[in-house]
Amino acid sequence: MTTLSTEGSAVDRGDPADVDERVDVLLAGGRAADDPDHESEFAAFMRESAPALARTAWLLCGDEHRAQDLVQLALMRTYLAWPRARQRDPVAYARRVLANARIDAWRKVRREVLTAPHDLPDGMVAEEARSHADRDQLVRALRTLTVRQRRVVVLRHLVGLSEQEVADDLGVSVGTVKSTASRGLARLRVALAEPGPIASTLPPSGSRPATGSPAEPGKETRA
Repeated sequence: MTTLSTEGSAVDRGDPADVDERVDVLLAGGRAADDPDHESEFAAFMRESAPALARTAWLLCGDEHRAQDLVQLALMRTYLAWPRARQRDPVAYARRVLANARIDAWRKVRREVLTAPHDLPDGMVAEEARSHADRDQLVRALRTLTVRQRRVVVLRHLVGLSEQEVADDLGVSVGTVKSTASRGLARLRVALAEPGPIASTLPPSGSRPATGSPAEPGKETRA
């Protein structure tokens, strides 16, 4: 399974100064919290989770600027719901907001040009000379999937969540995750028909990897 790495790039929201600035903006723009620990807990959560959310957002939309907007929206809504979100899984809550916001935007914009950030590191799946072409190939291939297929494939096979985690995030059954992933991966294989490093990382058709590991693609089922 391939997990996209964007560490050190413009998509990586891990730059301390940048994250600190956005924490201040969110806390200043949010409503006052009754719990005195609200702001400090959320600030710590944001610093830890923002890089992963940014990678997920970029995979979902394929555009760096839109990804930044989606992350900002997801973090703001998580902050406003923090008393409830922190009692469960705040990362999953933010990820769910992110995916839902992306789907809303996708329904409004039928045609879009997918662009990959130019400063992503070369360690995604290819080596230096081929990295930019591979990233472009990946986001364009993902664009051929349906809304649900893209959400499942991104969360399961690129972000690396388990089938149960994807099901919980999207509010569907594990069986739906499996069947949707199967159809999505089949469509990706068609889009990535040309031999290449990205295509070679997709789970083989009919493969039956170990069940329940977030680091391995889920067992494919017939749609």
